[in-house]
Amino acid sequence: MPEKHAKILQPSSAARWLHCTPSALINARAPHEDTVYTKEGTDAHSLCEYMLRSALGEKVPNPRDNLEFYDETMEICAESYRDYCMEKLEEVEAETDAHMYIEQTLDLSRWVPESFGTADCLIISDKKLCLIDFKYGQGVLVQADHNEQLMTYAVGAVDAFGEIYDFTEVEMSIFQPRRASVDTFSMSKEDLLSWADNELAPKAKMAFEGKGDFHCGAWCKFCAISGECRERAKVVAQEMIEDYKEPETLSPEEIADLLPKLDEITSWVSDLREYALKTALSGTKYPGFKLVAGRSRRSYVDEEKVAETVREKGYDPYDTTIKSVAQMEKLLGKKLFNDLLGGYVTKNDGAPTLVPESDKRPAIEASGAKDYEDEVTKTSKKGEKS
Repeated sequence: MPEKHAKILQPSSAARWLHCTPSALINARAPHEDTVYTKEGTDAHSLCEYMLRSALGEKVPNPRDNLEFYDETMEICAESYRDYCMEKLEEVEAETDAHMYIEQTLDLSRWVPESFGTADCLIISDKKLCLIDFKYGQGVLVQADHNEQLMTYAVGAVDAFGEIYDFTEVEMSIFQPRRASVDTFSMSKEDLLSWADNELAPKAKMAFEGKGDFHCGAWCKFCAISGECRERAKVVAQEMIEDYKEPETLSPEEIADLLPKLDEITSWVSDLREYALKTALSGTKYPGFKLVAGRSRRSYVDEEKVAETVREKGYDPYDTTIKSVAQMEKLLGKKLFNDLLGGYVTKNDGAPTLVPESDKRPAIEASGAKDYEDEVTKTSKKGEKS
């Protein structure tokens, strides 16, 4: 799997630098450190590549022993990704000849200066181009609809293969197994290239040159100056002092207007707090504040010695739990798992949550959430009594 990245205009950050063009140079100049999450994602992509190439009959080295974060969950996720890609290949081949390209490097410089990207999986025929992007993260649900990263990859794929294959449709999918999500968005090749010429290219040129205005939005989350950005602070502050008039209580319409802003406000507060702590640890003094030691946690110096000592006194030092559903399915295999345990597995609905109407999950009636609300209230009261 290629390790190189474009220096300034990375496709993975396209949503940010397309909306906030001056942020590109700022982020390119900021120090970059791999996190646990990026390293975990790199391992998962390596395993996915290996499984997919093996499924095509290629002889490739098994990377498992060299993956720092390899576990059963990663194995299951990579298997499901491989199966989805192979099923998509079969689906396309049922209508016309198709070819699969894995970890395909794409030159994006026709529209994005000095930029390139790597597509996880491309399936191309004379009917359509399918681009599948694997996301191992589970913190943020990523959607395919007009996803700037996918569209940027797609124009690179059109540029590379448009003269070889006579496709007119471009289908872009995000496969995010730890969120149990496969999201797909399609558009015509003509519309994609129109977007690339009229939106991507001019914005990319501005971003490359550090021009344009700062704009805040969901793309701020992974920006290098997300905590200290003055424009973001101004926007959040304005949201917090919005002038709501009489009566004294907010109307449902006013609350509905506020709800989408809450995530941005709390995200900014978290980023600002993190930035302040990080810079304080580096020596910055903030008037009225000081660094103190956090609450300490007890831990064992030698777990094996602790276990041995406790056993000698006739106690069992370990808590034992049954394997999770995913782990058990991996142990038995899907067919045997369903045959033996299908009747013993249930899938409970998640806790009710309020989301925008654009969310793809089906709505539930307010009465359907009443039982959950009662249970939460009952549990809360028990806690108060105890």
